[in-house]
Amino acid sequence: MHQVYMLLLENGRFYVGSTEDLDRRYQEHLSGKGAKATRESPPVKILYTEDHPDRSSAIKRELQLKNWTHAKKLALAESRLDDLKHLARRRVR
Repeated sequence: MHQVYMLLLENGRFYVGSTEDLDRRYQEHLSGKGAKATRESPPVKILYTEDHPDRSSAIKRELQLKNWTHAKKLALAESRLDDLKHLARRRVR
């Protein structure tokens, strides 16, 4: 099983990633061995996770979430599904 996760960083930004082992990956982020974004601004906490049956679907979802606005990611993390729908309609490309 793979997981997609969202971290809150010290600078207030979100980091989205995917992994087979969330505990190990989170420790890597905390120790400065994770992604560049988490080396520059360490994680404060895990905001959101979702399970995926395989690496392919996890990566696809990770890329989708990375393209979302800060407001939309926050609505997802807070389970505000009605707000998610509203924010999805508002975004113009």
